[in-house]
Amino acid sequence: MREECKHFQSRTYSSGEVARFCLLDLAPEAPWRCPADCKAFEPRLADVGWVHGSLVEPPLEEEPPGGAEDIAVILESAESIVSAVAPEAVREARAEDARREERAARRWWRRKQ
Repeated sequence: MREECKHFQSRTYSSGEVARFCLLDLAPEAPWRCPADCKAFEPRLADVGWVHGSLVEPPLEEEPPGGAEDIAVILESAESIVSAVAPEAVREARAEDARREERAARRWWRRKQ
């Protein structure tokens, strides 16, 4: 990934796992590579000339063996797993939000009486 692109993002989770991605979703082989001829590439201007300390994200994990086709297969299978789980996760989140709103409404009603 071109970390100097303004569309590059990374997040480090408490487990130590790092997610690296293109905000525009234009890097089909993320987190390993951006397209060589990416038309959306723009240099990041905010950190030009800065020196990064030790808090910069850890180095990228090794690229899977086998080349671009194998990477595409891995990423497609990961996307299908997420797509299969997403509707259920959204339903659960909405149900939890509804329960929270209902509890809040009941608390408000008791205070009013």
